[in-house]
Amino acid sequence: MSDTVISVENISKIYRLGEVGTGSLAHDVNRWWHRLRGKDDPYLKVGQVNDRTQVAKATNSKKKNAEDWVYALKDISFEVKRGEVLGIIGQNGAGKSTLLKILSRVTTQTTGHIRLKGRVASLLEVGTGFHSELTGRENLYLNGAILGMRKREIIRKFDEIVDFSGCERYIDTPVKRYSSGMYVRLAFAVAAFLEPEILIVDEVLAVGDASFQRKCLGKMKSVAESGDRTVLFVSHNMSAVKSLCTTAIYLDNGQLTGSGAPGPLVDQYLQNKTTNQNSVEWPNESTAPGNESVRLHRVSAKPPTGFEIPNIDSGVDIEILFTHFLNGANLDVTLYIISNSGDVVFETGILVSCENDSVPGKYLVTAPLPSHLLNCGKYHINLVFGQDQRHVLLKHDAVVGFELENTNTGRGRNMHPTPGVIRPMIHWRIKRKS
Repeated sequence: MSDTVISVENISKIYRLGEVGTGSLAHDVNRWWHRLRGKDDPYLKVGQVNDRTQVAKATNSKKKNAEDWVYALKDISFEVKRGEVLGIIGQNGAGKSTLLKILSRVTTQTTGHIRLKGRVASLLEVGTGFHSELTGRENLYLNGAILGMRKREIIRKFDEIVDFSGCERYIDTPVKRYSSGMYVRLAFAVAAFLEPEILIVDEVLAVGDASFQRKCLGKMKSVAESGDRTVLFVSHNMSAVKSLCTTAIYLDNGQLTGSGAPGPLVDQYLQNKTTNQNSVEWPNESTAPGNESVRLHRVSAKPPTGFEIPNIDSGVDIEILFTHFLNGANLDVTLYIISNSGDVVFETGILVSCENDSVPGKYLVTAPLPSHLLNCGKYHINLVFGQDQRHVLLKHDAVVGFELENTNTGRGRNMHPTPGVIRPMIHWRIKRKS
């Protein structure tokens, strides 16, 4: 028991569905005025639109229906030993982020007990704990103090943190002027180098570039291999979970469905999440994925005009129909193309607005994946809507799937199935020299 640094015993987190505040006094008054006149609530938020299959009955109250309550987590129990790297996997809405927030003391559990041994540093979203008006240097000292570090400890690690983040040139610039990549690099460096006993990392590393992601994974591995620190890791990159984590837990609809070695759990997760639907539509807005910022209507992955089925020669057109509700903001849409083995093949995105000039309305964006890019096989799409390339507004894993068939056009090309996830058309040149 002395090596156990995290002990979670039967924790549950319950939220109430239904009416919530609008976020502003003016809108709350407007809601009240509409109701007074017998009109519909203009700010109605949610009905029963949660994927949970289980709901909780209200305790000691006969006035509340069971449908008013939903489990974000239900009866979760596990232990993490010192030096372990725990991967937490599961689809959107499984309860992963809720669990990390409870362990980070951002929120509290409804029932159950948690015991943590040592200081906890958490990176739940880009720039958690940063003050946008302060410089990188000032935020570094501020974050260190929040983590319980003494000033001399921060000074001792300062140069190493800045060097790892690659933000030396901008360390005295307010972080509100940082790009999302700079933001996450500095935030991760602070959390990793100030030597917490427990490091909690949500899937924010997807924001950084590929080389920095490799540095982060290497750093987390070295942190864990030191033997005296523990890492909790959530990621869409199943290859990273397999290679980095020593153990894993699998959450599904707020419940713990498996724990143990990462390999078998990842395989089980990929088998469960893979979808053969190449088009999904939500005609009823109240049940469509989304929130007060953005809401999905349709996502499809279909062959371009002139092709009956997606194949290597055709490529595939990905269409996303959504409504954006924010006025005067920046909005970006990012796709992650995931292979059948769970690897992120690549990501691609588009800025819907970039000068704080977004206009609320319905939008259709199309991402045509060209021919001779992906190899034949099955793929699925993870979708992320963001604001300012920094704050995640909406995430949806495995929203649609598609399969590219092999092509044999008879034009002298070797089109039998080949290994790998990409299959570009390389225009070779040959020249006889003698």
